[in-house]
Amino acid sequence: MEASRASETATVLPLTAPNPARRTWVGAATLRAEDPALLTGEGRFIDDLSPFPSEHHAAILRSPYAHARITRLDVKPALALEGVTAVITGADVSAACKPFPVGIETRPVFYPCAIDRVRYMGEPVAVVVAEDRYIAEDALELIDVGYDPLAPVVEIEDALHADSLPLHEAVGSNVVHDRSFAYGDVDGAFANAEEFVEAKFVFPKYASTPIETYGVIAHYQRAADTYVVHANFHGPFILHSLMAQALQIPSNRLRIVVPPDIGGSYGIKSAVYPYIVLIALASKIAGVPVRWIEDRIEHLCASSSSTDRVTWARAAVLKDGTILGLHLDQVDNTGAYVRAPEPACLYRMHGTVTGAYRIPAVAIRNRLVSTNKLPTGLNRGYGGQEQYFTLERLVALVAKRLGLDVIEVVRRNLLRKEEFPYHAPAGSVYDSGDYHAALEHALELADYPALMAGRESARAEGRLVGIGIGCIVEPSGSNMGYISIALPKDLRDRSLPKSGCTEAATIAIDPLGAVTVRLSTTPQGQGHRTVAAQIVAQELGLEPKQVEVLAELDTQTSAWSIASGSYSSRFAPVAAVAIRNAARKVAYKLKAIAAHQFGVAFEDVDLVEGAARSADGTHVTSLKRIAGAAHWNPSSLPDGMEPGIYETAYYSIGLLRPPDDDDRVDSSAVYGFVVDLALVEVDSRTGRVDVKQYVTVHDSGTVLNPMIVDGQIRGGFAHGLGGALFEEIAYDENGTLRSGTLADYPIPTASELPTIVIGHVDVPSPFTPLGAKGVGEGNAMSVPVVIANAVADALGANEVRLPLVPHRVWEMLQPNAVEAR
Repeated sequence: MEASRASETATVLPLTAPNPARRTWVGAATLRAEDPALLTGEGRFIDDLSPFPSEHHAAILRSPYAHARITRLDVKPALALEGVTAVITGADVSAACKPFPVGIETRPVFYPCAIDRVRYMGEPVAVVVAEDRYIAEDALELIDVGYDPLAPVVEIEDALHADSLPLHEAVGSNVVHDRSFAYGDVDGAFANAEEFVEAKFVFPKYASTPIETYGVIAHYQRAADTYVVHANFHGPFILHSLMAQALQIPSNRLRIVVPPDIGGSYGIKSAVYPYIVLIALASKIAGVPVRWIEDRIEHLCASSSSTDRVTWARAAVLKDGTILGLHLDQVDNTGAYVRAPEPACLYRMHGTVTGAYRIPAVAIRNRLVSTNKLPTGLNRGYGGQEQYFTLERLVALVAKRLGLDVIEVVRRNLLRKEEFPYHAPAGSVYDSGDYHAALEHALELADYPALMAGRESARAEGRLVGIGIGCIVEPSGSNMGYISIALPKDLRDRSLPKSGCTEAATIAIDPLGAVTVRLSTTPQGQGHRTVAAQIVAQELGLEPKQVEVLAELDTQTSAWSIASGSYSSRFAPVAAVAIRNAARKVAYKLKAIAAHQFGVAFEDVDLVEGAARSADGTHVTSLKRIAGAAHWNPSSLPDGMEPGIYETAYYSIGLLRPPDDDDRVDSSAVYGFVVDLALVEVDSRTGRVDVKQYVTVHDSGTVLNPMIVDGQIRGGFAHGLGGALFEEIAYDENGTLRSGTLADYPIPTASELPTIVIGHVDVPSPFTPLGAKGVGEGNAMSVPVVIANAVADALGANEVRLPLVPHRVWEMLQPNAVEAR
């Protein structure tokens, strides 16, 4: 890698420091500005919008087979139905659309609709456009489709077999990607080891289930050859070019507008983009604006899911628990297609593959396979659940093999405070932290000695009680160059190098002094509007309620930032700084105008309580009057100053670099830390797992709003608990979806969530001006493995399969399973 990030400093605007007398809003637990509209039903979601006159409605015909050739497709009966405007088929799509670009060397072909072969149950086969959704749905039943079923490939290990039927004939195999890496002296680590611990880890396929499903409203404007699309897209900027290329138009002829409110995403709505292209083409072919709102059954079978993974792991250790090195053979199943941003699940955590531990050497083999399952994409904690399930289960197994308390193994290997900034073997540079202090705080909150004594007492009574722990590094603000690690250096060098994590914000003040902030992130409930108002209010000497924050994003008018909306918890470390910098630009102009009017030095002016004041108190004028002068009386401005108040600021953590020649990459901008401790009891009669106690301690750096931070922690916990105990996208041996409704795909509700204890040991990041780190994903990554570790401890088991639903745990309790432990 390049020189240490520790030697670099973040760029800060050369402006005067805020007046100590000014009210501090950053760090205050102000109430969320978003909530009144949401609680009173006045939110504006995609299905609340009617941007175009004479909209028609789309319904999608989906494959009932996991794998089959399409032998017949007769749409004439559907077209004959009164009210049907058009039917779009794979032939129409292939004629009007190019395949989506793919970020791996084998480049399997992916269209937004099946062309001549279906590869997963639920894949679009045709789209009906009609005057209303009822007619469109009726027309689907009139389409005559013939299928010639093919042998399905369902499981990862089936796809690894050379004789499995390739889903993509041009690739010739269901292994569509295979790269190996080595960092540090791996051979030496294993040669010097006193013990080896190895195991196979299987992580299931599950997904986020936001309240709002996908929605697309598209209008092809024939005269301008332009597509205008409204969609609840997680972050359209980064995938905008892929869609424009697929539609075969210049990128400035694809306009995407994101509504003011999105009913949750947790990453999953990044995968709406194939449907944007499909519905945009439907609008062009039908010659009318087209609306498509996904229903829940469609969402479960054909939207997106997290990646299931099988990992064969081996650790080289000393008898005192020191981990010298790792061998990881990781295989991800991306489903039927490698859909952008995949193969990111394998590589988002690449630089942090050794987690929170001082493990000096690691060898990695990364493979992707294609199977006849739903394609994968972003999910809260993207890539972290899979990685930490392996790493933290491995730590628990090391302790068990060596007869040590797992806490002692963790302590021995955990990074120390004086080691920061820490250069991990695979390239990530951890900015700051005090991991041992966080661990000790978690043990204190849980009263660990009493917890251990209670466990032993319960076991003496014949009860199945276990304790689990997990320590994870939470990356935030992804270096977008990590995705290119999937390509060998010679292929990377042929394209534009990728790095950085950029964000933009725009602030305007109108002639009456009203302040408006426009974000380039796409919030889906995280409270971005609230925190943005706090930041701007602090910089301009206002109250947050005086700042209007707009979250409606428009790729034609918003300031571009290529780093994918809210992806990777990037608001706090990156977007918040862009907002602050834009506010400081505005403050600079306001103070310069006031200083000119007062006849004093710039340094003698401050912004307090909605006004500019001179240091000696003899001059004061309202922000409204200053803004009025900037708009109405430009001749009164300082020489050379432009009229108006409208400032855009970009911020990028310039410390990030593209992957180096040795395939190392600093995957993210900053790195938080989470340590979780759980106590569970397993009902031996039913297999039900009851979480009796849960403690989570976070290092989030500078906390911008503690109420929102703790809310994000609770939300991440709920997602993690779903992955641990409830959720799995399940298929049978034929690739038929078995979890296609919420009756078959249970998710935790309020009644299933235990009380959690939240603690903080927050160490500000030196790599970003506000010192904040991301917090939205940590427990989504940690909870599955912490619960798994606790259940394994309760049962004395080496192998644990998620989710730990009662029937699976009950089977583990049967005598033959006990004997196999």
